[in-house]
Amino acid sequence: MSESVSLVVSGMKCGGCESNVKTKLNTLDGVLLVEAMHKEKKVDVQFDAEKISVEAISQAITDAGFVVEE
Repeated sequence: MSESVSLVVSGMKCGGCESNVKTKLNTLDGVLLVEAMHKEKKVDVQFDAEKISVEAISQAITDAGFVVEE
């Protein structure tokens, strides 16, 4: 089942940062679509909830060097 989440992410400062987040998330099984916007400090992710959790998505963003805000 496809779900969407919009996360507030700090630390993205440019298009390269957006690309890093997209690349990291697109390697995860279950991630269907990623849109990262550094100016809005936002990452929108469409994902298969049966394959991956929001927590795992957040952890991947953290592992890429950014901060997911609550």
